[in-house]
Amino acid sequence: MWVIGALVGAFSVVVLPPLLARRLLGIQAGPSRVVLAGFVGNALSGSVVGPLFQSQGPRPELFTLMVGLGMLASMVTLVAMDLVAPGGLRPLSWAQRLRGRLARVHRYSQIVRIAGRHGLGPYIGGRGRPRDTRHELLAQELRQALQAGGTTFVKLGQLMSTRRDLLPAPYIEELSHLQDQVPPAPWAEVEAALLAGLGAPPDEVFAEFDHLPLAAASIAQVHAAVLHDGTRVIVKVQRPGIRDLVERDLDIVNRLAATLQSRTDWGSSLRLTELAQGFAVALREELDFRVEARNMKAVRHAAEARKDGSVHMPVLYEQLSTERVLVMSRIDGVPLGQARTESEEHGRALARTLFTALLNQIVYDGVFHADPHPGNILLRPDGSPALLDFGSVGRIDAGLRDAMAGLFLAVDRGDPAALRDALLEITDRPEDVDEQRLQRALGQFSARHLGHGSAPGTEMFTDLFRLVADFRLAVPPEIAAVFRALGTLEGTLDRVSAGFNMLAASRSYASDRLTQQLGSETARDAVRDELIALLPVLRRLPRRLDRIGSALEDGRLGVSVRLLADPRDRRVAGELLSRVLLTFLGIFFGVTGVQLLGTAGGPQLTASLSLYAVIGYHLLVLSAAVVLRTVHVLTRPLS
Repeated sequence: MWVIGALVGAFSVVVLPPLLARRLLGIQAGPSRVVLAGFVGNALSGSVVGPLFQSQGPRPELFTLMVGLGMLASMVTLVAMDLVAPGGLRPLSWAQRLRGRLARVHRYSQIVRIAGRHGLGPYIGGRGRPRDTRHELLAQELRQALQAGGTTFVKLGQLMSTRRDLLPAPYIEELSHLQDQVPPAPWAEVEAALLAGLGAPPDEVFAEFDHLPLAAASIAQVHAAVLHDGTRVIVKVQRPGIRDLVERDLDIVNRLAATLQSRTDWGSSLRLTELAQGFAVALREELDFRVEARNMKAVRHAAEARKDGSVHMPVLYEQLSTERVLVMSRIDGVPLGQARTESEEHGRALARTLFTALLNQIVYDGVFHADPHPGNILLRPDGSPALLDFGSVGRIDAGLRDAMAGLFLAVDRGDPAALRDALLEITDRPEDVDEQRLQRALGQFSARHLGHGSAPGTEMFTDLFRLVADFRLAVPPEIAAVFRALGTLEGTLDRVSAGFNMLAASRSYASDRLTQQLGSETARDAVRDELIALLPVLRRLPRRLDRIGSALEDGRLGVSVRLLADPRDRRVAGELLSRVLLTFLGIFFGVTGVQLLGTAGGPQLTASLSLYAVIGYHLLVLSAAVVLRTVHVLTRPLS
């Protein structure tokens, strides 16, 4: 029997306190944490209550006090471990991650040294301010640092060069010069990548395969090949080892963004963490060639559905394409940046063709090429253009497409009120936006950039994005991709046809679209579709109007509003109420315990210990436990 009693006593003193502590705190603690908290609680409670056991003997009230102190010490231990290691104590996992962390630290030190060499150290540490120096000099140093940082940072700089809504003009101009050219990977590594992607050696899959790449970039390189049926194709192969390097650098980019956002006003205003997360998603998609394959098929099929062959696109060989290998038909031509148009008239026609094709993709298809820079457009021998590289493609739904069409029509009319309504429809507006002041600002913008004879340029996009930022209008990512594509295309068209007026072309496009919408067949189809959608509502409308009229006539019309109807609202209100009650309970138990300890008299349990004192000690332990539970809960957000 004494063995059973000893086991029960050990369980009550060592195991019971941490189990009660875990239950009170609501912490998901594993067995190792519970055992460690139990030993800490037992050691502390034994050191405090143990001398009383020796002097007073084993008494029930001292035993409960010992369990309470052990529970309190266990709660403190569990909270401390949860703060230090929220994911739990996993030594094996730590050992496995140690090598990766050391590599990240080494890479991080490289990036910091590169930034220091180019005078960017104070900005990484949050001590510098962009306004403290010349923008031109800082932009040049930033470009050189990003170029030296490698693949991920070059891609980051290229993305930043398209964000006219975030960066001043000197940075946009300088970062647009970033080059993504690297030496080709060794053929042995490329052959191994092709073998892993295709499941067979390239000499078996293709009748011919050129070992010398046509072009090599940081993420992939392209080779010319011929299928067994004689079709000439392009094979895009991902560079070996690039995925691990990009993942490591993306982690550094996210950490730098979080540091700058927390330490600098300009980093917080730009919401750098959101930008870094969006960049990471886009770059990971660029590493997965299956995404590019889906993009290529979507854009091509949309153009074929409209029977639009003005811009050529490659044909995907889906059976040969994988996550790291992409096979497509080869299109002969010269990159637009190196091409020369036959005449000035040919340049204007080519610019209008590219501009109309992009607007058709945006307004009609809802899927569009989001990076139409000169390197992604070929000029074919017959003078027609072809689109390449579908790694960056934007998508917008039908509602946003209609809103964009409304924006083009408002630009065509030069109406500030219509421009305001269209802009508010395509952006996420704050509740306190001043629509009248926004309309006046858009009127000034229209007078400056949209008047007849105006030629839009980079300044127009810069002013538009500055206006959007001043009124705190949040531009959805889909619409931001549209503006980036238009901004990139503006620079491309300027190379093809110097002085090409995108504003006049957009007005002509809006007029043509409006004429097409007002055509008899199109209007009839639109009215028919709207009536079909409204028919169920029209059928129910008479009955509902009759019920409302009868209730109004009899004085029975009322409005029923249910407070906290949403389960999430009820959950938040319940959690908030429980936190308030726990706080008051902790204060009440503490005050009562102190009062009992200061009260003289009462039944004497021993010569020096009264019943009031024992109850007071228990209440103080209970108060400390409740307060600790409250503090732990307050450190967690409302769900």
